[in-house]
Amino acid sequence: MAQTADLECRDLTKDFDDFRAVDHVNFDVPQGSFFSILGPSGCGKTTLLRMIAGFQFPTSGDLLIKGNSMIGVGPNKRPVSMVFQHLALFPMMNIGKNIGFGLRQRGVSTSDIKTRVGRVLERVGLPGIEDRRIDQLSGGQKQRVAIARCMVLEPDVLLLDEPLGALDLKLREHMKIELKTLQAEFNTTFVYITHDQSEALVMSDKIAVMNKGRFDQIGTAKDLYYDPANAFVAGFVGDSNRFEGKVKALNGQIVSLITDGGVELHGQATTRVPKIGQRAQIFVRPEAIQLSKDPVQGGGPPNASERVVDSVLFNGANSMVILRDPKSGETIQVTLPQTGEFLSLSKGETVYTSWNPTQARCFATEGQ
Repeated sequence: MAQTADLECRDLTKDFDDFRAVDHVNFDVPQGSFFSILGPSGCGKTTLLRMIAGFQFPTSGDLLIKGNSMIGVGPNKRPVSMVFQHLALFPMMNIGKNIGFGLRQRGVSTSDIKTRVGRVLERVGLPGIEDRRIDQLSGGQKQRVAIARCMVLEPDVLLLDEPLGALDLKLREHMKIELKTLQAEFNTTFVYITHDQSEALVMSDKIAVMNKGRFDQIGTAKDLYYDPANAFVAGFVGDSNRFEGKVKALNGQIVSLITDGGVELHGQATTRVPKIGQRAQIFVRPEAIQLSKDPVQGGGPPNASERVVDSVLFNGANSMVILRDPKSGETIQVTLPQTGEFLSLSKGETVYTSWNPTQARCFATEGQ
């Protein structure tokens, strides 16, 4: 018998006057998994989270937790907890009272609260800090206290609304690992809302990419990165070079495209293959492009071209180079290989690029 999902949304819709914020969304989240909803500002992800939390009710559809419909059930009656971006910790209370607040509201005895608070602090790696003030904690410690305050209530689902957004970059990178570790430690279902693709890719078991109120694709990080379902996902998840033009020829799923700058490029259509003469887009990852200092000989490799260095963006292992096609003026981003061969590249230098068509994705332009 199949296990009941911790969270299910069935044909969920939310309208505000004449604006549809969430448009017939369907998904389920298995018990103990880390599920992220990724999308740009205004795509509807926060509205969806608020419906799961019970702060708003859907216009239509159903929402179930542990198989029970939550339609008409208030937030205080749902087996969910929520971590906000700004954490919402109470500055007038010490750590122990912050974490035990929800238990006191439920009428749990003082001795039981003390035991459960101590136990949850151990699990988030902050034992014995019950008497400290909030202002005595670092940003990462506050983050873990906010999670402990939720987890002490033993929710079926923990909702996290961009909880790393207020942290500095280095701490944010550290907390990605911390959150994934904590989720595994508690074995609780996490539903994580973010517009930051790196957060979603690193932490999630499954990711839903949301666009204009709908889910364009649900899959693993690898699914979304290497096999995007459409042009929006290809352009939104990870860095990509995008070229647009008209389809010149087809060879199975390999599409030959003449870009608007007059350059012929080749990519693979993994969903709907566009027709000859139709407008389409090719997306290629910066790390999929090979660099060479040697001119192309004979027919050369696929998508081979001569390019000029516009700028070098040094960022350690993530260093990139911006290259310009001298004829069309089109620019591309290329990841610098870690061999050290191209560390001396400078503006105005000539290099040669190529990529395998199967490592690029081609999609028909919307509306065609």
